[in-house]
Amino acid sequence: MTRAAKNLLFIFSDQHAQAISGCYGDPHVATPALDALAARGVRFDNAYCASPICVPSRMSMLTACHPSQQECWTNDDYLASDRPTWLHALGAAGHRPELIGRMHAMGPDQMHGYAYREVGDHSPNWGGIPRHDMGVLNDTNDPQGHSLVACGSGQSAYEVKDRDVTEAALAALDRIADEGVPFCLTVGLMLPHAPYVAAKRWVDHYMQILDPPAIPPEATDHPWITWWRNDRGIAEVPDRQSRLARAAYWGLVSTMDEMIGRILDRLRDRALDKDTLVVYASDHGDHVGERGLWWKHTLFDESTKVPLILALPGTLPEGAVRLEVVGLIDVAQTMVEALGGTPLRQADGRSFWPLLTGGPQDWDDTVYSEYCTDAVPAWTGGRAVQQRMVRRGSWKLHVYSGEPPLLFNLDDDPRELTDLSRCPAHSAVLEEMMALALQDWDPEIIRRRMLARREHKDILAAWGQNTKPRSTHLWPLRSDMNRLDDAQ
Repeated sequence: MTRAAKNLLFIFSDQHAQAISGCYGDPHVATPALDALAARGVRFDNAYCASPICVPSRMSMLTACHPSQQECWTNDDYLASDRPTWLHALGAAGHRPELIGRMHAMGPDQMHGYAYREVGDHSPNWGGIPRHDMGVLNDTNDPQGHSLVACGSGQSAYEVKDRDVTEAALAALDRIADEGVPFCLTVGLMLPHAPYVAAKRWVDHYMQILDPPAIPPEATDHPWITWWRNDRGIAEVPDRQSRLARAAYWGLVSTMDEMIGRILDRLRDRALDKDTLVVYASDHGDHVGERGLWWKHTLFDESTKVPLILALPGTLPEGAVRLEVVGLIDVAQTMVEALGGTPLRQADGRSFWPLLTGGPQDWDDTVYSEYCTDAVPAWTGGRAVQQRMVRRGSWKLHVYSGEPPLLFNLDDDPRELTDLSRCPAHSAVLEEMMALALQDWDPEIIRRRMLARREHKDILAAWGQNTKPRSTHLWPLRSDMNRLDDAQ
């Protein structure tokens, strides 16, 4: 492979809804750093995650494989250490991949192809070990109704952690510039992940200017969605709490953008920007009140679409917008090719580097995302689900095992408001899309595989609880880092 970029800076955030960026059309949010990156690079408008929850999305990003292929569906699944990642591919090509901040992998392997790591994650590596204590913000970082009660102005430990990640990234760029060697650096941020708590200056600002959600709950009439709202205690959210949570989320996006701006400024100030491919993406989105929903966990675009921006001076066009349908698993393969490595074999993702550089490529506008859980995590409401989304061109299908599907034409209906699955005129499209979704994905097989895996995880959790293994690459989160201002 011919190397197009000497260096890589990959910035990977958590739970950033694509639409809430200035460069993606949000009229209110302050994201000057991301907007400037998009102005000097390429923005993808139809980029999707492989799963709308953290661990499966992130492990899919690492391996360029769908969750069902790598068997990471839930946030307590362990990725096998012998599964090659895009970092292994770049390491094999002579690079030395480094990670600062979040990866969110479970189990003994906290590197998965990275040669060096600092700051680390904030939660234990093992099942059976008590999770991190969020103090006054307990139950606000997970899909619990309390996250819309304890919200607004204040501070979460996640923001404190990202400050440390930012400082470590700045120091790393200084070290790299002094050493004068090629680099392959990932910066993993927690923001704008809930808790919906941000600095008072941002909350006050956005409380004054934000519009209410554009899509009301009644616009999405599906039995699983209705059940999810009721079970999670978000069917009736007081207007002020909704406004506070939304203002805080927009504030978290702006806070994150300030951090990204500092990192990109240091890249430029140390004269590292000319030969560096910069990539920004997030692991999934957030509904932040649209459809009467919050967090992620659904197949709608608010949850599965992610921002994706790439910039490389002199190689990639400036201010370009691509409409091709791509996934994070494709981004992994693309970064490998851009840095001269051989994209992962036996993977689902495809490199779209030729699309970016003007080369010939017949791109198949098809992407998948799946949401599967067993009934064990408390936030599932004791209900296991097997759900999958496929988008091909303008058509998008949601498949819900045991419940009716949803079919949308996004060219005519970009907000996914008009279900066409029962429309006779579109029966052929429905049949074709169902065949696509199910050709290599059987919900009953998935259910059985997850039950078998749960038996293994139960043993590992009991072992963890009794032996208390030491976690590595663990950032020292303290409960007193979390604060909620009294006057909301």
